[in-house]
Amino acid sequence: MKQPLEPKPELKTELKLYDSELKIMEYLWQCESASQQVSAKDIAAEMARTVGWSKTTTYTVLKKCVEKGAVARQEPGFVCTSLVSMEQVQEYETRELINKMYHGSADLLVASLIGQQKLSDDEIARLKALVNRVEG
Repeated sequence: MKQPLEPKPELKTELKLYDSELKIMEYLWQCESASQQVSAKDIAAEMARTVGWSKTTTYTVLKKCVEKGAVARQEPGFVCTSLVSMEQVQEYETRELINKMYHGSADLLVASLIGQQKLSDDEIARLKALVNRVEG
């Protein structure tokens, strides 16, 4: 059995974002990519519109994101900023999936994905390019 994949040092190893927290993070990343500042009030309005959450629910989830170190909130206006990138979270969640479901073997994950569906020529080309990049 392979050793579990090690987390990258720039991402806290205990950072596990749940679906509700990811909804807030996705909105923050979207706004930040458009160079928009986002307040807690803006997040609450967006979550009410898209998910149906109350302001209290949004603030509770946002508080958890702050406590985990995923979001910084600053005055005035409780402006929120992500402290982790979408790529960092994707890498962390992928490592967790590989370690939990595939015993640390990334090749087993890829084999599982490939075995479940017919890949297009473009997808095969992207996978080959990725393998070539990894090989050096």
